[in-house]
Amino acid sequence: MKQGRGSIARRLLVGQGWVVLGMTASIVVAAALVGPAVFNDHMRRAGHGGQPDVLEHAQEAFVSAGLQSIGVGLLVAAVGALLVSVVTTRRLGRWLDALSRGAARVSAGRYDQPVELAGSSPELERVAEAFNAMSAQIQTTEVRRRTLLTDVAHELRTPIAAIDVTLEALEDGVLVPDADTYATLRAQSARLARLASDIRDVSAAEEGRLRLHVETISIADVVEASAQQWGQAFDEKGVALRHDVGMDVDIQADRARIGQVLDNLVANALRHTPAGGHVEIRGSLTGGRAVIAVIDDGEGIDPTALPHVMERFYRADPARTRADGSGTGVGLAIAEAIVHAHGGTLVAFSGGPGRGATFSLSLPSSSNLHR
Repeated sequence: MKQGRGSIARRLLVGQGWVVLGMTASIVVAAALVGPAVFNDHMRRAGHGGQPDVLEHAQEAFVSAGLQSIGVGLLVAAVGALLVSVVTTRRLGRWLDALSRGAARVSAGRYDQPVELAGSSPELERVAEAFNAMSAQIQTTEVRRRTLLTDVAHELRTPIAAIDVTLEALEDGVLVPDADTYATLRAQSARLARLASDIRDVSAAEEGRLRLHVETISIADVVEASAQQWGQAFDEKGVALRHDVGMDVDIQADRARIGQVLDNLVANALRHTPAGGHVEIRGSLTGGRAVIAVIDDGEGIDPTALPHVMERFYRADPARTRADGSGTGVGLAIAEAIVHAHGGTLVAFSGGPGRGATFSLSLPSSSNLHR
């Protein structure tokens, strides 16, 4: 921080100087007005009221000694106060300068050097802690933004390339505009639309902009609706779908959003369970919380991939879902963000490749429980 005109340190120093000057003037004026009268009163009580020469000489001596004593005392006090002020303002200037340099680093995109105000006041230390927390949050957001842009660009490449190839083939006369051609274009267009919608949803949820229409809903109803919706898809693939709610539990939640979460989990289970496999949707009350678990005996998840399965665009087997277009890569990220917005948790378990997977959704339950 520059110690130039208008700096906080200089303003504090000048302000302290004015305080010292005001204190000096107040003491001198008070001593000049009050001191002589009090001194004369004491001299009269001592019996010297009838000796004008003695009284005048004594009063002159009192004023002279008093002013000299006050002057020396004030000078020492003023020098001491100014020295303390200089030290304090310089230290304050260094602390504020550290905050200023930290802000400049953050504005330049450097987040790896936290602000340290060693020896400062608790208030400034709290400011530094808050600043460092803000810097860390900005860094996290920036990393996510860059990752998102990279991932989105990568995800857009496949459907755009498919559309481009199809159009080029139509222009060259290699393809005829029949039903299959239009179906290909519609499928890739739908994939782009789905990707845009999923990115919008996950961004809104992670940034706290997701609007929830909370109401009392039944876990059994949500599970039943999901099972009915996905029944045909499971039949077509040859995967058995079962659902069981041992105890129906009411929760305060957005019905559509919780249904969206469960649909994502069920779709994920179907995608990774081969024909002849089984998927179960199970609802229960555990530790005062409503739990919905989607359990499959499909491909399973490698232990190294398990901590990352809910990250945006993460795929344990990238080639598989990109090739068939069965997912945008953000379904589980959306599900986790929605669950967190409801004050719940979403965790994944797996015994490893070939041993299936379980995704467990836990939400606070209402006090109203019924069999």
